[in-house]
Amino acid sequence: MSRIITNILIISAIILFVEFYAFQALKTITKSRGIKWSWVIIALAVYINFFYTIFSTPRSLGQTLGFQYASGFLLMFLIPKAILLIVMFGEDIFRVFQKLFSVMSPSETISFPGRRTFISNIALGLAAIPFVGFLYGIIQGRYNYKVLKYELSFEDLPEAFDGMTITQISDIHSGSFTNKDKIQYGVDLINEQKSDLILFTGDMVNNKSDEMLPWIDMFKTLEAPLGKFSILGNHDYGDYVQWETEEAKVQNFQDIKNLHPKLGFDLLLNEHRYIEKEGQKMALIGIENWGKGFNQSGDLELASNGINKEDFKILMSHDPSHWEYKVKQDDFNYHLTLSGHTHGLQMGIEIPGFFKWSPSQYVYKQWAGLYNEFGRYINVNRGFGYHAFPGRVGIWPEITVITLKKGPNNA
Repeated sequence: MSRIITNILIISAIILFVEFYAFQALKTITKSRGIKWSWVIIALAVYINFFYTIFSTPRSLGQTLGFQYASGFLLMFLIPKAILLIVMFGEDIFRVFQKLFSVMSPSETISFPGRRTFISNIALGLAAIPFVGFLYGIIQGRYNYKVLKYELSFEDLPEAFDGMTITQISDIHSGSFTNKDKIQYGVDLINEQKSDLILFTGDMVNNKSDEMLPWIDMFKTLEAPLGKFSILGNHDYGDYVQWETEEAKVQNFQDIKNLHPKLGFDLLLNEHRYIEKEGQKMALIGIENWGKGFNQSGDLELASNGINKEDFKILMSHDPSHWEYKVKQDDFNYHLTLSGHTHGLQMGIEIPGFFKWSPSQYVYKQWAGLYNEFGRYINVNRGFGYHAFPGRVGIWPEITVITLKKGPNNA
């Protein structure tokens, strides 16, 4: 208990420090008591709501919409205030050095009347950018579906599959959905790609099987002539919620596995299928979750049993850390790996072809998009849904379309 109290005190001290400097900027540009009191009341409401949500549902945070919105509003208000802190604290440091300089060289002191107000206005302007970004991310960004298309060439691709298209979706997280019209738009967008294969790379729910029940009729309309295949993600195991009994957890896991055929998906559990066309074939391998520091139920050797080394292979593995630590240098040569899991942290900055950044990159080496090493590829899908934070800022929900071509490897 003492550790919990200590952590609360530390967090409270950090929050007070941030709020103090943010309030300094506000005070500099307005004398209105109404605005100042509104600022304080809104801040208290955000913090009280967040901490109440944490302590009222300590073992099932991510699955509750209440927590998602509590965390969303906290980020929406706290990150802009952190920017205010950086600017205003930097201004105070400058003033300290200026004061010391004036003491040492009083004849050369230069005064900047109104500088504090000017700096405060700049700080508030900068802080408005992430505030608006988070507000947009919660209202619209989580439904701002993007279709990303890649063309990959392989010398050993069977000729029958030259030009074959694959649509990859990942991380549905149906327990977070609230708007049927928006989700229907996303599902229709998947079907509009008219791909030969649809591959789903895990995390159908946040935790519980019944989260998907209202969406079955919608997602079972997905169509692909060569089939729809799926794997499990870490959230599909029910590890992030407290169960009344172990039997309830086991039953929930079975119910989640049973959902896949109801949606028309062939669920691969450490196994493989051969996709055949015009007398030729390629191997599609699907493993259970394997993550660095997460559930490691995935068994690549078992899933590949019966596959020839020279076969063209596509691997579905939910967590990209599996590719980094186990797959990319495997002599068995898995040509293309499809993953998800990271969501790109649902926030970051992307300028296609020029710049890509998210805090997610400090945790995962492959965190969003297409990567290649040793002539082998991995695509990390940014996810169809959202989780924990009820929005997306700069890292949009993704539908990936990959076209396979026979030819010199373009790695």
